[in-house]
Amino acid sequence: MKYNDTYKILTYGCQMNESDSARMSMQLESIGYKAVDSLTDAAIILINTCCVRESAENKIYGKIGEIKHLKQQNPSLIFGVVGCMAQKNGEQLFHRAPHIDFVLGTNKIHELNNVINEIKHSGHHLTDLAPADGGVPQEVLPPSNNNFSVWVPIMYGCNNFCTYCIVPYVRGREHSRSLQSILTEVTNYAKNGVREITLLGQNVNSYGKDLPDTNFAKLLYELDKITGIERIRYMTSHPRDLNDEVINVIKNGRHICTHFHLPVQHGSDRILKAMNRGYTTTEYKTLIKKVRSAVPGCSLTTDIIVGFPGETDEDFMSMLNFLREIRYDAAYTFLYSQRSGTPAAAMAEQVPENIKKKRLKQLMDLQNSISLDINKTFLGKTVDVMVEGPSRTDVQVYTGRTSNNKIILWKKSGNEKPGDIVTIKITHPQTWVLKGDAQYAK
Repeated sequence: MKYNDTYKILTYGCQMNESDSARMSMQLESIGYKAVDSLTDAAIILINTCCVRESAENKIYGKIGEIKHLKQQNPSLIFGVVGCMAQKNGEQLFHRAPHIDFVLGTNKIHELNNVINEIKHSGHHLTDLAPADGGVPQEVLPPSNNNFSVWVPIMYGCNNFCTYCIVPYVRGREHSRSLQSILTEVTNYAKNGVREITLLGQNVNSYGKDLPDTNFAKLLYELDKITGIERIRYMTSHPRDLNDEVINVIKNGRHICTHFHLPVQHGSDRILKAMNRGYTTTEYKTLIKKVRSAVPGCSLTTDIIVGFPGETDEDFMSMLNFLREIRYDAAYTFLYSQRSGTPAAAMAEQVPENIKKKRLKQLMDLQNSISLDINKTFLGKTVDVMVEGPSRTDVQVYTGRTSNNKIILWKKSGNEKPGDIVTIKITHPQTWVLKGDAQYAK
C-alpha cells in the first residue's frame, strides 16, 4: 500500500452520517484508495460532521485543530470537512481553520472524487454546498463488505421545522428515493449475505409523500418479501405521521421488527406547542395504545429534551408523570442545546444549565427504574436474537438484539456468527441489557 493511496474518515452524529461515510468510502475505493486506522497514515482525511448539538460542534473543532499539525508535517495531505456542520458554516470554516482544503455540504457526497481531483490539480480551497431545497443526491451504493447488517437511506431532509432543530436548514426539505431504487439496493444486499437492514430518514413515516403511488407502508410491505432479509428496522419516526396503514403492515409482517421508536420530546402540551411538534400528549397516548394493541410484545423507545426554553417545574413534573404513564422500554435523553439559526435559540426564558442537569438526572433515574422493571419481566423467558458478534469487553461473550430491540448478552456456546439467529433463555435482566444462555442456533 502506498502512502498516497490511503484515507481515513472520522464520522460524528447520526446513522445517516454513518451511511454517508460508507458511501464516501465506496467512491474513494473505486479509484484505488484504501482505508487506514491511523490519521498519521492517511493521505486523505475527511471529517463527516454533525451540528445538532453544540457539544458535537465543539468536539469537531477540536479534532480539526489536531489535524493542523498533521497538515504541517505533510503538506500534501488532503483534508476535507463534509456533512451538516460543513453545510451550516460553509466558507466560515476556512477562516477559522485555513488548513482545511475543501468543504462539502450535505447531499453532495457523490461529488467527492471530483472535488479531490480538483484539489490535487489546483491546490485551492473549494466549497460545494447543497442547495437550500436539498434533493436526493446522486446514488452511490456502498459494498456490503460482508456485513450482515446495513443502513439504507430512503429519504433525505425534513419538512417539520421543530423549533429546536437545525436539520431542515442543513439537510433541506424532504425528498424520497424511488421505491425501485431502494428495492434494487436491498435485493443486491440480500444476494451478498446481508440479513438485516435499517431504513434511514429524518422522518421515515413521510416517505413517498413527494412520489406518486407509494408510501412508507408500501415500502415496508415490498421489502418484507425480499428473500434473505430477516430483520427490517427503521428510524426515525415522527409520531404525527405514524398511521394505521403502517401499523397494520408491521402487525402482519414476517420480518419487520416490533420496535417502535417514537420521539415524544416532552410530556407537557405547552412545551410541545412551543417545539412545533404538531401533536398533544393526548393524541400521542392514543397512538401508543393503538400500537400496543396491534403489536403485543412490541417495545417502545423515545427521545426527550430536558430544559427547553420556558420549561417550568410544572412542565417538568408533567414530563415525569407522562413517563410513569407510558412506561417506555428506554428513553434517549438530552439537555436542550441552543442552535443558532433555529427559533428556539432566540426564545426568552432559557433554562439555566444547573437546573437542566438536575432535571435530567431526575428523569434518567425514573426512566432507569422503569426500564429495569420491564426487563425483569423477561426473566426465565426465551427470545430469538440476531447475533451481532463478540461484545466489546470479552470475545467469549456475544451480543445481539431481539426483534423488539432488546440487547442480549450470552456466553458463546457454538459456531454462531453475525447474522445467525439464536434462542437465548434470559437469566439476568438488567437495566440496559438482558443476559442469558444460548439454547440452539437456527
